[in-house]
Amino acid sequence: DAKLGLPEVQLGLIPGAGGTLRAPRLMGVGPAVDLMLSGRHMGAVEAQACGLVDRLGDDDSAEVAGLAYALELLQQGASMRRTRDASATSAERSESLATLAKLEAETAKKSRGLFSPLKVIESVRNGLELSFDEALKRERQLFLQCIDSPQRAGLIHAFFAEREVVKVPEARAAQPRRLASVGVVGGGIMGAGIAVSLLDACLPVTMIERDEASIARGRANVEKVYDGLIAKGRMTSEAKAAVMARFSGSISYDALAQVDLVIEAVFEDLDVKKAVFAELDRVCKPGAVLATNTSYLDIDAIAASISRPQDVIGLHFFSPAHIMKLLEIVVPAKVSADVVATAFNLANKLKKVPVRAGVCDGFIGNRILAVYRQAADYLMEDGASPYEIDAAVREFGYPMGPFQMSDLAGGDIGWATRKRRAATRNPKARYVQIADRICERGWFGQKTGRGYYLYPQGSRTGQPDPEVQAIIDAERERAGITPRSFTADEIMRRYMAAMINEGANVVDQGIALRPLDVDATFLYGYGFPRYRGGPMKYADMVGLDQVLADIRTFAKEEPLFWQPSPLLERLVDEGKNFDSLNRAQ
Repeated sequence: DAKLGLPEVQLGLIPGAGGTLRAPRLMGVGPAVDLMLSGRHMGAVEAQACGLVDRLGDDDSAEVAGLAYALELLQQGASMRRTRDASATSAERSESLATLAKLEAETAKKSRGLFSPLKVIESVRNGLELSFDEALKRERQLFLQCIDSPQRAGLIHAFFAEREVVKVPEARAAQPRRLASVGVVGGGIMGAGIAVSLLDACLPVTMIERDEASIARGRANVEKVYDGLIAKGRMTSEAKAAVMARFSGSISYDALAQVDLVIEAVFEDLDVKKAVFAELDRVCKPGAVLATNTSYLDIDAIAASISRPQDVIGLHFFSPAHIMKLLEIVVPAKVSADVVATAFNLANKLKKVPVRAGVCDGFIGNRILAVYRQAADYLMEDGASPYEIDAAVREFGYPMGPFQMSDLAGGDIGWATRKRRAATRNPKARYVQIADRICERGWFGQKTGRGYYLYPQGSRTGQPDPEVQAIIDAERERAGITPRSFTADEIMRRYMAAMINEGANVVDQGIALRPLDVDATFLYGYGFPRYRGGPMKYADMVGLDQVLADIRTFAKEEPLFWQPSPLLERLVDEGKNFDSLNRAQ
């Protein structure tokens, strides 16, 4: 059960002490570089097969087996075997160099601005082309370059933030409840993704839908995931059958009478969800945890609608639920501590990164998203095209920009949210109507073939749309705005200032326990570039005084939107940063 690895790349470093030189000599260039670039852990059997270890023994006999192997070598008169002299790379050097060149091209595409992965490649190449001692000196130089890179600080923060988020008061105060079976209400894409996550964790799942046809669709949505794995050679039909044996469906809530946890994943409407919880309140056994997957709605109101508010919690999965690592655990006012502990225990079983969030519209992630998306809309109406904004955000390190993301998720989702909030929107606040004009035409993004971008013939890669630009021009004229140009740096300063400022408000109001909880939310749920550490760590690296100065500058033209967070102002006045609040916990 031993695990071996060279995970330094996850910290923005390269393996030192000859790690980039010795591993290829033992394993060959391909397997060694894969181990170093992935940062993954390798099991003992695989490690022996690829030459990283010589012998295996079980827990009880490892010491005996090691001693027996040493004696065996002595009896054979075996000579000293220095790893620097191992031959896995020397026999076919030209082949090793060709493999490395291919890996370098792939890494340049995948690493998207990361510093250390290409330094790994460079150091391995030195090991092939130079003497061992000279390559060792160069490895040390490359290691020190990584130490000096600002990416190292961001990656190390991300590494430890993932481990710190589980340290919440409720988990320290209470033991989790029993968790042996789970119900899922709703068999759509989200419900099916949640079901797959649970099945993969070896939990039996009962899915509830309104009729037999919907149950059949829900099961098909689950099976589609596993069929995709079979098609890629990552799962056998027999393994799929074993997993699906743990799945059952029913049109009766009574089938949930004995489950330990139920996750509701129905339409995002408060009355619909309250109706589901009324049924759960009726049929579920005492002590069953009742969870809602809502992205925005008031979980306190859901909890107050039934007789056992202490059992109600939010489990906000991110789509696709079986792939995305983030799980926002939303803690309503009356929930029992052991229910929160159970939610964190579930996240561990599902191999998710759990973040504790308080109740508000959008919790941590979607609340902050609404604000920086508003900043992007202002930029668009003021003169930047959606394509320029997306390009700047991608250059910063995101996999896609906000308008691409809208097209992927479906513009109708955001439109429904805007309509829901219309009655409570501040009439004095600036409201950009461009997205509404696009949605009124039925252009909801990829699923309709056009949104902000055109998607010809089902393409997933969007093309700029002149008609969208015409809509933007018309809206600017209606609003009396003379467009101006923005550089990529100006775009990102506004985009990030909005994100950081609202992140500070979320921490100040106790919606997030610590700044690192905001960072983990954005790293694992919103595509924030890992090497920048998260928005709050990024703010620390830029300097909170600089961020505050930007906000005050922007406030001169948009005072209602650009109101500095009281927490940000306090930290600047005290000469502190966000990380000081992480350490205070």
